[in-house]
Amino acid sequence: MKNFALIGAAGFIAERHMRAVKETGNQIIAATDLFDVMGRMDSYFPQAEFYLDFNKFGQFVAEQQQTDSPIEYMSICTPNHFHAQHIQFALNNRAFAICEKPLVLHPKELDDIEKAEKETGKQVFNILQLRLHPSIITLREKIKNSPKDKVYDIDLTYITSRGKWYYKSWKGDINKSGGVANNIGIHFFDMLRWIFGEVKNSVVHKFEHDKAAGFLELENANVRWYLSLDYNDIPEKTKVQGIRTYRSITIEGEETEFSEGFTNLHTKSYLNILQGKGFGLQEAKPCILLTHEIANSNPVGLVGDYHPFLK
Repeated sequence: MKNFALIGAAGFIAERHMRAVKETGNQIIAATDLFDVMGRMDSYFPQAEFYLDFNKFGQFVAEQQQTDSPIEYMSICTPNHFHAQHIQFALNNRAFAICEKPLVLHPKELDDIEKAEKETGKQVFNILQLRLHPSIITLREKIKNSPKDKVYDIDLTYITSRGKWYYKSWKGDINKSGGVANNIGIHFFDMLRWIFGEVKNSVVHKFEHDKAAGFLELENANVRWYLSLDYNDIPEKTKVQGIRTYRSITIEGEETEFSEGFTNLHTKSYLNILQGKGFGLQEAKPCILLTHEIANSNPVGLVGDYHPFLK
């Protein structure tokens, strides 16, 4: 049984990490968050120490690392702009780090983490759960077995409407979240790059606080992408069903369905990591560079091959 610590225990995604630790037969012995309503811990690790003060959490970690039962992994579920410093905290305390996407917001932070990995002998793993989705794996195998010079035409559309609270939180602050390309897009950019090859060219047609769109030229695909938090962008046929999220990927005009099968992907991710097969810094790096470029590009408007939703 491995000892884990959890940083950012109150966030939405943190419960999936708690479940993954429990389902892999391990234990969280300490957790921290600024939010103090943590009844969810009772369903997973009621005996875990809990700290509202990060300095006190750090003191506990330092003392625990001197015992015969140290913390071997730290799971990081904090807001995006804290990821880099919390990864460093884990590595400097001789623990492996498991971090949600995006791994970091700025390319320079990747260099600092790589240096820390070499100095400490520990490693950071990114949760890239779409790579473990059965339908995505099947699609990747299909593409790998297709002609090597085949270039696919793809439309990616992801609209996940958010209420007013979103724009008052850290997620609505581009300096803290990285904007929609990081917050909701990086999952899909990583998936597409994993299947269709490296990015050869990127064009941004639109980039606003609640939506972004552009064009990616990959080795084996041309991708028109559209990301939005705006309920008004959801197609009418979806709205009338009372659904506030619209997800669509079409390849050569054919819809690729993977709406189901997400429930256990964090547990699968943890199993891979514990078996030494997790996705590390180098797997995460290309999409960090891509989303940083997208967020710092000048949108060109309705020029070239743009997503049809921009009309």
